[in-house]
Amino acid sequence: MDDKELAWEEIETEHIVEDEWIDFRKSTYRYPDGRVFSPYYSYSRRDYTVIVASDEDGNYLCVRQFRQGIKEVTTEFPAGGIERTDGREYGNRDAAEAALDCARRELREETGYESNDWTHLITVPSNATISDNYAYVFMAKNCRKAGDQHLDDTEYLNVKKLTADEIEELIRSGRFQQAVHVMAWLLAKDRDKGDR
Repeated sequence: MDDKELAWEEIETEHIVEDEWIDFRKSTYRYPDGRVFSPYYSYSRRDYTVIVASDEDGNYLCVRQFRQGIKEVTTEFPAGGIERTDGREYGNRDAAEAALDCARRELREETGYESNDWTHLITVPSNATISDNYAYVFMAKNCRKAGDQHLDDTEYLNVKKLTADEIEELIRSGRFQQAVHVMAWLLAKDRDKGDR
């Protein structure tokens, strides 16, 4: 089968929750063989950035914060949603700030650090099975302290500097729990090897 023959046809959609934060949908699909399947749940949320940031001493800037999905405090890289100009959190990407601008802003807000050495590593669907948002992954090197954190009203997080070995151990032990952040780490490591 070619790609066109693999595609499912969405034949009905109900917007269960559709507000400025999320569009949570219940859809009915027709499979390529003609059978109909329902319900299939999916959602739209805003795109976001993840930043693998290292300081001038080679330590990595991580944050510790509570994650509601698993109800645990996690260690991860600085990250945050791409802001929009249309009052929504998802949809038309033309109404969104540039991903690199978001990454610079989020690094500064969450850690108080800045960098002039940025590399885009990948843009990837966040969870292609059920969501249509994308993660824009960057690496920022030679970060330097430029001020204090400027957290949003809903953000409670601590900055933690870690060595590469400490991050590796957290990943091996299942304590670096964001899948896109683990992928970001692997891509950054691979990029660093290529730069040597």
